[in-house]
Amino acid sequence: MAGTPPDGGGDRPWESYHTAYTNAKAGMEGVDKEKVQKKVAEHKILELEASRDLSKIWLHTDMDAFYATVEILENPSLKGKPLAVGSMSMIATASYEARKFGVRAAMPGFIGCKLCPELVFVRPNFERYTYYSELTRKVFQRYDPNFVATSLDEAYLNITKVCFDRGITGEEVATELRGAIHQETGLTCSAGVAPNRMIAKVCSDINKPNGQFILPNDQEAVTTFVSTLPIRKIGGIGKVTEQMLRQVLGISTCQEMLQKASFLCALFSESSADFFISVGLGLGGTETPEQRLRKSISCERTFRATDDCSMLFEKLDSLADNLADDMQKECLKGRTLTLKLKTAAFEVRTRAVTTQNYINSKEDILIYARKLLKAELPLSLRLMGLRMSQLRDEKDDSSTQTQKTLDRFFRTPDNSNVIGANSPSIGNTTGGDNYCTNVMTKVDYLEHDSMDDQALFLHEKNLFVPEGRSSDNYNNDAASSNPLMCDGVGGKELDDDSSSLKGTHTVKFDGQLTSSNATTSSSKPDQLFWINGYICSICGFELPPGFEEERQEHSDFHLAEMLQQEEAVDSTGPLSKERLAERPCSSTPTPKKKLKSSKEGKHIPIDAFFHKVNKNL
Repeated sequence: MAGTPPDGGGDRPWESYHTAYTNAKAGMEGVDKEKVQKKVAEHKILELEASRDLSKIWLHTDMDAFYATVEILENPSLKGKPLAVGSMSMIATASYEARKFGVRAAMPGFIGCKLCPELVFVRPNFERYTYYSELTRKVFQRYDPNFVATSLDEAYLNITKVCFDRGITGEEVATELRGAIHQETGLTCSAGVAPNRMIAKVCSDINKPNGQFILPNDQEAVTTFVSTLPIRKIGGIGKVTEQMLRQVLGISTCQEMLQKASFLCALFSESSADFFISVGLGLGGTETPEQRLRKSISCERTFRATDDCSMLFEKLDSLADNLADDMQKECLKGRTLTLKLKTAAFEVRTRAVTTQNYINSKEDILIYARKLLKAELPLSLRLMGLRMSQLRDEKDDSSTQTQKTLDRFFRTPDNSNVIGANSPSIGNTTGGDNYCTNVMTKVDYLEHDSMDDQALFLHEKNLFVPEGRSSDNYNNDAASSNPLMCDGVGGKELDDDSSSLKGTHTVKFDGQLTSSNATTSSSKPDQLFWINGYICSICGFELPPGFEEERQEHSDFHLAEMLQQEEAVDSTGPLSKERLAERPCSSTPTPKKKLKSSKEGKHIPIDAFFHKVNKNL
């Protein structure tokens, strides 16, 4: 009995415990766990067998050496020669003449040359391949308008309706479809017909090239077909899974999946075990998959290793062009751009950035892609790729929404519900977008009854001043000692006429932000600057010099954090609606005072400027 130590257990009884069926739990010494697990597996097999559907007829078509055949069609002089489409770095596909020498797809070109010294290389031409692919898909449309294209040269077709309407068999449809493709494109393809997609794909590979294989819609025929089928032939079982099943469990054919189903149920997750048992039964998808919005779109290229910056940027330009073209064809926009790099030492790196707007143009993509690549140079690369994620339909109005920085939040007209409707407007002072913003006068204010923790902001001469912050910290001496001061709203350089704006509370030096108040109080955070040009002095976050907008957002974050910390320090308890503020005008530093309001005890809570976010940001 499994799990029972021989000879009474000996000195080391645990060595006899079966990996999958241990009865080491107290009180389970007499339980035959292997028998229990077999019962579970048998129940699972019966359950999956009951779901078998033999009413559908699926056809899988696969073009024969597609890229190579297209090149031969365009250049007949290549016919009969061992041909590889790709480069010395990587082979995309090889003709059947080259495959006889062991040359295959995804093989480095220099290895292919060693296997076949007469190997002829042709550079890929994806525009040409796409053109011929579209021709084949027009043929597919005649038999199944909802066909599933898995690549440029493969597709699944549900031909059940065609067979029923025309009173013909799946074999006749396959023969007719292959003839139509050859007549309209000059290319050949192989086809497989079976009751489900999984087996149809296996069937299309049996009589390659330019052949077909038909599996009847019969349970006995299906189970007989898969019984001796090597597991590596099944889509979804790759090299690693094959070695694991073969070396650990001794499974090499689909029939052995059923024989050792109890091991599979014990060692793998429920979904994996279901997949393996379904393979053993010859079960696969029979319904047309639903179309889903893709999560990302990408393109990448492999090339000879180089550290030439100009060449790398040229390849980046080409990738951005291809990515933008693919996104525009599918009417997609995205926000997160990822740069993939593979060094000459085969080290893979990825760098990503999230944009404020949804983009899909080459120019916009290049703006961020160049910054990401520039931050990694100098570097010798052999592969480069671009991926766009966080996709949305181009027609979706919500895709135009952007994430606001603190600076933009206080300035955009979207805050009309926050700032008084009768407030005057001022123009943009940052030189960025062309928009106007409402500003508060000295008597304008707002309330936000749903917020408990509150802070006061008053506006004097287009300026917000937080409660409890002394204006004396921002006197004329501080203004004269800093070459550029921000008005707290737009970052405008002050002139002589603006010296009366004593509420200015931030200073910027080349994109860096610091609080003037921080220099006079040890309890305030240190000023923000970038150590070694890219490390934030406050939190240690790393951001390359080229990302000006992202650095501004980072500075805004620390500004908000600083304001909330000051609020917590300066407040002795929950703020009352009767606590108002008034800015004293003094040329010398004085202790902080509570400011008094000019209107009925109402004030501006800082929480109103943040939409229900954690106050411990």
